[in-house]
Amino acid sequence: MISSKPVRGTRDILPEEMKIRDRLEQQILAVYRAHGFSRIETPVMENLELLLGSDGGENLKMLFTILKRGEKLVLNQDAGVSDLCDMGLRFDLTLPLSRFYSNNQEGLETPFKAIQIGNVFRAERPQKGRFRAFKQCDIDIIGDPTVSAEIELMDTTAKALLTMGFAGFTIKVNHRQLLSEVIIKAGFAADQVGTVCIALDKMDKIGVAGVTGELLEKGHEQEQVDKLMACVTGINLDNLEQWVEDTAAIGELTEVINAVKTLAKEQFEVVFDFSLIRGMGYYTGLIFEVSYGPYGYSIAGGGRYDNMIGKYNKVSVPAVGFSIGFERIITILMEEQQDARQVDPAVILFYDPQTSNMVDVIGAGDLWRSKGYLVNLVAMKKKFGKQIAVWDNGQYQGFLVFGRDEEIKKFQEN
Repeated sequence: MISSKPVRGTRDILPEEMKIRDRLEQQILAVYRAHGFSRIETPVMENLELLLGSDGGENLKMLFTILKRGEKLVLNQDAGVSDLCDMGLRFDLTLPLSRFYSNNQEGLETPFKAIQIGNVFRAERPQKGRFRAFKQCDIDIIGDPTVSAEIELMDTTAKALLTMGFAGFTIKVNHRQLLSEVIIKAGFAADQVGTVCIALDKMDKIGVAGVTGELLEKGHEQEQVDKLMACVTGINLDNLEQWVEDTAAIGELTEVINAVKTLAKEQFEVVFDFSLIRGMGYYTGLIFEVSYGPYGYSIAGGGRYDNMIGKYNKVSVPAVGFSIGFERIITILMEEQQDARQVDPAVILFYDPQTSNMVDVIGAGDLWRSKGYLVNLVAMKKKFGKQIAVWDNGQYQGFLVFGRDEEIKKFQEN
């Protein structure tokens, strides 16, 4: 017998949760649109060449690839991935946006402020709050080289989180150029910065000892690793100038932190965190991440990626983005906030299928919908009392019987 369970790392979403997801997505969209962002959509599939050349960090190891078809597929024992596959599923929304902008920029305003909400796919080990197919909610600003873009993105994302009921979260901020400078000063070569960052990005999961061990296993010298770890754990905003020389990057970092702190109005925190890495290799400037409560994972993150679009149109275009991890915020809200389950008031309108005119039934339903209710039309069965008990499942505030009731009856009263 064929199993009816979903593919491992994916899941079915039941109606109760789907109502909450729809509501939260609409709240996010409303905030994004109120700040001048425009929604776009890109395909879930991209050319494999584009995906593999994306500086996607560890995500490239978790890429879902798609086999060639027909004459394109040539099977032999020496065939590699590029021989067998020509497409793959997107692992984030930043790469598709960069391709989209390169392909459509003549018809887009500058700066272009984009919204993307959609599923991405990573072949990673499934765990709580982490799936192989999951939704992200991104906003990006393309064409603004100043930190005004970072400030606006952080402010807008924070407002979306606050609207959904989050409060007291922390936005952590760092700068990739400063991080690269410290890595090189510690004795690593410039072409090793990317792989070192991938190891450092695991700090919150495996700790200093784990990262140290991984860097040593990769063949780096003990002195280099010890010096780097001392820098990463010892640098703060007050002593930053003692460790690095890039005053422009320090100025950008300070300006953004101070501005967003002012905008926060004590509803959330903004801090400098030199251990913040962000695993993607395409980041070129400021990077940021949102942590919340005791959870050991971020609920949003992003950064500046000024060099990615230039790979497609040979002209560098400044770009920066911020992404909310939709699955993670859903997990937290479902666990922590019972009021997250409260949606628009819904009622059932029962009708007799033998005697009722369906046009009139729909008209009665529309009357209650105009009053702000969600109305589910349900045909009455012979054993109506048992039917009412079945529908008394917490999803509805009450019910009416077409042709009999003028006011809603509460389930608990029957």
